[in-house]
Amino acid sequence: MKQYSAKRSIQILAHILEQYGIDKIIISPGSRNAPLAIHFSEIDAFQCYSIVDERAAAFVGLGISKSIKKPVAITCTSGSAATNYYPAVVEAFYQNVPLLVLTADRPADFVDLFDGQTIRQKNIFQQHSYGDFELLEDEKDDADDYNFETIKKAVELCIEKKGPVHINIPLTEPLYNLLDELPVMPDVEKTIQKKNYELPSNLIADWNTSKRIMILTGTLDPNPELETQLSQLVKNHTVVILTEMNSNLQHDKFFAHIDRYITDFSEEDYHIYAPDLLITIGQNVVSKRVKQFLRKAKPKQHWHIDEYWQPDTYFVLSQKIETKPEIFFSKLLKSINLEPRTFFNLWDVLKDKKDAKHEEYLNKAPFSDFYLFNQLSNHIPENYRIHFSNSSAIRYAQLFEYQKYDVFCNRGTSGIDGCTSTAMGFAMMEDEPTILITGDLSFFYDINGLWNQYIPPYTRIVIFNNGEGNIFKIIPGPSGTNALDEFIATQHHRNAELLAKNFGFDYTRVEDEISLDRVLLNFFKSNPKPKILEVMTSECNNADVLKQYFESLK
Repeated sequence: MKQYSAKRSIQILAHILEQYGIDKIIISPGSRNAPLAIHFSEIDAFQCYSIVDERAAAFVGLGISKSIKKPVAITCTSGSAATNYYPAVVEAFYQNVPLLVLTADRPADFVDLFDGQTIRQKNIFQQHSYGDFELLEDEKDDADDYNFETIKKAVELCIEKKGPVHINIPLTEPLYNLLDELPVMPDVEKTIQKKNYELPSNLIADWNTSKRIMILTGTLDPNPELETQLSQLVKNHTVVILTEMNSNLQHDKFFAHIDRYITDFSEEDYHIYAPDLLITIGQNVVSKRVKQFLRKAKPKQHWHIDEYWQPDTYFVLSQKIETKPEIFFSKLLKSINLEPRTFFNLWDVLKDKKDAKHEEYLNKAPFSDFYLFNQLSNHIPENYRIHFSNSSAIRYAQLFEYQKYDVFCNRGTSGIDGCTSTAMGFAMMEDEPTILITGDLSFFYDINGLWNQYIPPYTRIVIFNNGEGNIFKIIPGPSGTNALDEFIATQHHRNAELLAKNFGFDYTRVEDEISLDRVLLNFFKSNPKPKILEVMTSECNNADVLKQYFESLK
């Protein structure tokens, strides 16, 4: 027999979520949110997942949302549990991933009375959410009508903005009163509005008169329509398109390895290769070098195309285009000329020169993190979705041939705190396999991402364990300090073997190129358990290998 919560606010919440098709619920255990757990888990329309650690749970929700491209609800008990959601909420805010954050709470009268698990939860995420709402307790006058409209508004905001929205839910005891049947509720009248975009005529003229057009793509979800449109723009060498692996765009005339091409730019090169019209799409760009280049180059015009964000990243923003890139380019392509421009040829010559030097260095690169990333790009089957952790993993990826894969990375805030959890949430939804490529610190930091009974057996994790945060030996600055090893790079001697076994993964460790190449031949074959491959590179001069690579490109 079904048992539903007697709390009217929870009944209304579930009804509205069902009406909008929000059917994935991540539940972390607790007493104050027990009415939500009881209610959602009894309704066939919902798929509920139990994740104990709230920080991991929120990132799992983020990963699920990135896979299914719909809002995901996450719910926890009151107190510090809610604050553990914050890292994922911030990441979702800057990535525009729709998370509906449902925090149970004690009644407002109990706040600051030293009652258990009671903090100031109202508006707790307001700096990094698209809306913070609080429901009325059932006992309040007009609670049903108010809660119905509030939940509807919150859900529609989450869908429209594609970002986190918070609903705080005060619940008075008793919490465990139950009903055998659900009450009948009215259908929801949906009021989500679609945006229309009209292309300003002056943009067409500006395009047609520009001699040096560059499109820089940041973080994007896979988008075949956009890829086709951009392919039309490079077919006749009309524009230069710089992409990153996490742009998820592939064409042999795109310039997919930005740092490879611009690493040794001089002051003169900043002007030689500078665009007069810069168009940017997508969100955060990984390459610090390209930001420095474009800030020094100072294009005459900069158009940024995005539904939600209009950052002046290069300090010359001249046109804010608030629509989806594929909508903008569908209109632009109907009106512009696609004549060849010599600017493309200039970059193409540079590309050929740097690609040749890249191949030359690959042939002599020793076993190292650099070597590993090249080997992985040659061995991972093309049906895999790849999640890269922050920070050096996604940077190494930019140097090699990963553009044939769907690539994901938490570049909203670029933190290491939820990379594993996000990848596992994504993997839970996918019919095709997912692989996480992660550094050791990122992996150990988020080990509760593996405390998850829903991980498919075809999931793979590769850890490159260099015994520290090696990124701090790559970037300029930290190596000149006495604090480097202990407090910045945080050297350690741990490995993941016992963790892998504890969480039900098959585990393999390798320490040289011969073992690595042999293991990779079988690593992706089917297996009853997910697998972890740990590649030990702490004895390698990883930072020196990478620095020598960039020196070889000059």
